[in-house]
Amino acid sequence: MFDGYDSCSEDSSSSSSSDESEEEVTSIPASLPLIKTNGQVYTYPDGKSGMATCEMCGMVGVRDAFYSKTKRFCSVSCSRSYSSNSKKASILARLQGKPPTKKAKVLQKQPLVAKLAAYAQYQASLQQSQTKSKAAVTVEGFDWGQYVWSNKFTGAPVSCFKHVPMWTHWGDVEEGVRVEVPNTDCNLPTKVFWIASIIKLAGYKALLRYEGFDNDSSLDFWCNICGTDVHPVGWCATSGKPLVTPRTIQHKYTNWKAFLVKRLTGAKTLPPDFCSKVVESMQYPFKTAMRVEVVDKTHLCRTRIAVVESIVGGRLRLIYEECEDGTDDFWCHMLSPLIHPIGWSRSIGHRFKRTDGSKKQEGQCDAAPQLFAKVKDVDQSGEWFQEGMKLEAIDPLNLSAICVATVRKVLAEGYLMIGIDGSEAADGSDWFCYHSVSPSIFPVGFCEINKIELTPPRGYSKIPFKWFDYLRETGSVAAPVKLFNKEVPNHGFRVGMKLEAVDLMEPRLVCVATVTRIVHRLLRIHFDGWEDEYDQWVDCESPDLYPVGWCELTGYQLQPPASQASRENQTNVMKKKKAKSSQYKGHKKKIC
Repeated sequence: MFDGYDSCSEDSSSSSSSDESEEEVTSIPASLPLIKTNGQVYTYPDGKSGMATCEMCGMVGVRDAFYSKTKRFCSVSCSRSYSSNSKKASILARLQGKPPTKKAKVLQKQPLVAKLAAYAQYQASLQQSQTKSKAAVTVEGFDWGQYVWSNKFTGAPVSCFKHVPMWTHWGDVEEGVRVEVPNTDCNLPTKVFWIASIIKLAGYKALLRYEGFDNDSSLDFWCNICGTDVHPVGWCATSGKPLVTPRTIQHKYTNWKAFLVKRLTGAKTLPPDFCSKVVESMQYPFKTAMRVEVVDKTHLCRTRIAVVESIVGGRLRLIYEECEDGTDDFWCHMLSPLIHPIGWSRSIGHRFKRTDGSKKQEGQCDAAPQLFAKVKDVDQSGEWFQEGMKLEAIDPLNLSAICVATVRKVLAEGYLMIGIDGSEAADGSDWFCYHSVSPSIFPVGFCEINKIELTPPRGYSKIPFKWFDYLRETGSVAAPVKLFNKEVPNHGFRVGMKLEAVDLMEPRLVCVATVTRIVHRLLRIHFDGWEDEYDQWVDCESPDLYPVGWCELTGYQLQPPASQASRENQTNVMKKKKAKSSQYKGHKKKIC
């Protein structure tokens, strides 16, 4: 992994072999000490074998202490686990220039060249997206790292979000993990690297400290752990990049080689294929020019055909058909319950806006049904929802409120048309479709049991609202409790956690937000800098919630906390618009 500690004057050939994009690697002054990286296993000056990495668990240690003659595993347990797990390949051995074992050859389904090509593509695409994101942050002056650290906030871990990149592999990332990152504490004309450890995690953002600084936090810095400048320990060895001691601590040790051997023994790093996993996790099945059915934002009771115009981090910008200038758009995630395959409305009996443009244009295609979020199969043959039954539901036009509601129509495949009591349009144009297992509908009494304020029907005079009296007065019955979704996943969210959340009243916006309350699987999301009246109830598995750093990773524009001036301005505007609109977009607009 490392190849001795010496001055570059003796052998600088390793650094000259690098091929850094848009950078010419120049020679490094001979007076500056570094760890040479020629792709070979580190050896002690006396010739004894040095550092090794377990091919099963990734543990770094002294080679002599490793198990078996080949020294491929740190223990008998890892050796046996490797033998019994056909999915594990000797990736690190290949990356260090060693000939792969027979087992590694068999397990290597993808050629190394293909992996390197994928990684190069990943670096290029992420570099472009991060350039956009960096520009946006500069304009707004918002820094997630500073915001979290200075206020002692906690970011929701990536493991809370099943729909985001690297969710399935986040167990590899934890505090104490070592990585190789650019060394900014030097005066060299080229990019050099040093080892750092993760001090704190907040979503994708990691607070890093250079190895050797111990308790000195003066040069700590935040970065996106899935960014292009973060690599597993050993990456420099395979890429011909120099590991250079930070200038501030050069005087602390005379033998940096021995220092690194001691520090890295027993330490963990990212998996060798971490970067390729990031690439794979950011591939999305939806493509531009695909046609879908999506909720009509001006009439929630129906759907329309829309075309995918762009895709950012799995979020789709849809343009409604018959829109010639491309301004009539709608943003949602590809797993949103608001989009469906072509023909969905007709198959379940949902209203659909037919237009003259409902035929594919050249280059367009219908998105395949398997691309959409799957819903649970239900049996409607027995006791089931009936028209007129009462329940409680999140109002899609005022997501801070849970309201008294009524089943207005029973559709096929478990779908229901719901209306909010006291504010429905005469033609039912503001009814909205929820599936029977939707986490946004609740049995009668849910709010009372969980001490949530229930919004009574508009104009209802008997306050406080009592369900028993209301059911008797309206001659209606409550929907049976057993028909509702009772599943509560172990989501991992905690009150006070920071995240990035879509403002569902203006779904093109992703904002800095906080979890302020948790009721089973229901989260109360507060938008930082805004009044509580703009809070929204969201399901813990909603695809509209993202970890800290998601916008930076994907290149999406993040809306920072609103300033007091912008809040007052928007509040004054809203006071002039108290009437409730049936359009599925904002009663608030943030400053972009």
